[in-house]
Amino acid sequence: MGGMPSVLPDGEPLPENGALPIAALAGAGERPLGFYLHVPYCAARCGYCDFNTYTASELRGSGGALASRDNYADTLIEEIRLARKVLGDDPRAVETVFVGGGTPTLLAAGDLVRMLGAIRDEFGLADGAEVTTEANPESVDPGYLAELREGGFNRVSFGMQSAKQHVLRVLDRQHTPGRPEACVAEARAAGFDHVNLDLIYGTPGESDDDWRASLDAAIGAGPDHVSAYALIVEEGTQLARRIRRGEVPMTDDDVHADRYLIADERFAAAGFDWYEVSNWATSVAGRCRHNELYWRGADWWGAGPGAHSHVGGVRWWNVKHPGAYAQALAEGRTPGAGREVLADEDRRVERILLELRLVEGCPLDVLKPAGAAAAQRAVSDGLLESGPYADGRAVLTLRGRLLADAVVRDLVD
Repeated sequence: MGGMPSVLPDGEPLPENGALPIAALAGAGERPLGFYLHVPYCAARCGYCDFNTYTASELRGSGGALASRDNYADTLIEEIRLARKVLGDDPRAVETVFVGGGTPTLLAAGDLVRMLGAIRDEFGLADGAEVTTEANPESVDPGYLAELREGGFNRVSFGMQSAKQHVLRVLDRQHTPGRPEACVAEARAAGFDHVNLDLIYGTPGESDDDWRASLDAAIGAGPDHVSAYALIVEEGTQLARRIRRGEVPMTDDDVHADRYLIADERFAAAGFDWYEVSNWATSVAGRCRHNELYWRGADWWGAGPGAHSHVGGVRWWNVKHPGAYAQALAEGRTPGAGREVLADEDRRVERILLELRLVEGCPLDVLKPAGAAAAQRAVSDGLLESGPYADGRAVLTLRGRLLADAVVRDLVD
């Protein structure tokens, strides 16, 4: 969860001070506000990764001094202060903070705590705010986790991906099997109530039994949340080049569907309920509230290189390179690279796209006549649940979850 795509969209330029249109702040007090903090550093580049991340060698030159890990927290705090100026007298306390990357835990724990402290100082944290960081299993230890917990973090998400060494090798993951499970125990010992493990299925060379072993290892570790994503082979990545050269086989949609069914069955048997197509939790409290904020179209400020933000129907994104990002803030200008003001129809379409993936589904009254007719057909075809449909909501069945993208396309038209 988290991570910023490496390719930015086109858009109109932002004012130098980052000011938002007045209409974007109208009614803001009634919408939740979250922060995403992007840490763009990785110890090594994973072969499948297309996120806006950088290793130390990739940052040498081209503004690398400005982009140093050592002063990154101070740079990002400048953007949090800019957010306070842009949002003005906005009275909202922040309800969720999610630190993603990259590998946030390559920074000192104290740096992450200081970044959180800046949000607390500028905006305040709501009672019971959810504060998450992603973590690489090899970049934390019990002392690091204890420092995070003491500093206000209450949720941690570990990148596990697989329990099998040969699968991790194809993904270029650096950790050893068993380490993510140990991390869950260390996080629990440090006082974290909410712990997530991320899994990836469909890696070339992974068998059904490999996937079952990964699921059993993840469930057995005792997290209260698991995310499981189908491997997407992004153009331009090392994995895409290896597949093109015939070194490893291409992933297969039918295999992805089979793996998803295996996962859902295993999770359900272990007391995990799906609440979004790729996410399962043992309780409502265990759900990732920050991601729910995205899926429900609330407001969030994304700080960091390449990070995306959304406030009141205005979406914008920062410059990609850490050096250019740091330079903009040092010169007192917004690091925003472009923005778009979403039309009502854009927002309607996005609402269907995102809410349909949730266990609560989306209301039928946001559908146009063609979409409403498609929803009726989807119930007959076993893709939408009949009970919620009768109550005015489109909710995916298990088969519908396997075909979620196609169902969305039909309902949007």
